[in-house]
Amino acid sequence: MNQQSQAKLSHVDGNGQANMVDVSDKAITKREARAEVFLRLRPETIAHIQENRSKKGDVLAVARIAGIQAAKKCADLIPLCHPLMLTKISVDFEWIEDHPEGQLRVESFCKLAGKTGVEMEALCAASITALTLFDMCKAVDKSMVINGLKVLSKSGGRSGNWSRES
Repeated sequence: MNQQSQAKLSHVDGNGQANMVDVSDKAITKREARAEVFLRLRPETIAHIQENRSKKGDVLAVARIAGIQAAKKCADLIPLCHPLMLTKISVDFEWIEDHPEGQLRVESFCKLAGKTGVEMEALCAASITALTLFDMCKAVDKSMVINGLKVLSKSGGRSGNWSRES
C-alpha cells in the first residue's frame, strides 16, 4: 500500500461517525490553494460573452463575484468545513484559443493565515464560478459542459506544500 492509501479520513472518528476536525491545537500558518475548472462552449457562446451581449449583464464579472462569494460561504455549503477568515480570493479566466472546441479555463486562488487549509474554498470558488457561467449562458447554449474541477496546488500547514505539477 502506498502512503496515500494508508491515510485515515480526517472527518471520521474512531467509531466511523462523521465529525468536524478539532484544529484548536494547530499552529497558525499562511495557507494558500489554487483550483481550476473548464467550460466547453460553442463559438457563438464565446462571442456572446466576449461581446457582452447577455441581457443578464457582464457574464464574467458576475461569475467572478459568485465565485468569490462561494469561497466565503464554503462552510455553509460543505457540512464539516471550518468557517474561515479568508484574506484573499481571486477568480481568473483564460480563453483556450487552440482547443478544438471553445473552452474557458477558470482558476481560483484562496489565501489566509489560519489553522486549516483552503482547498475546499478554492474548489467552491471555481465550481460556483462555472455554474454561474452556465446559468448566465444557458439560454444561448444548453450544450455547455463543465469538467476538470481539481486542486492545482496547496501550501502551508502540517502536510506542507503540494502541487499537481510535482
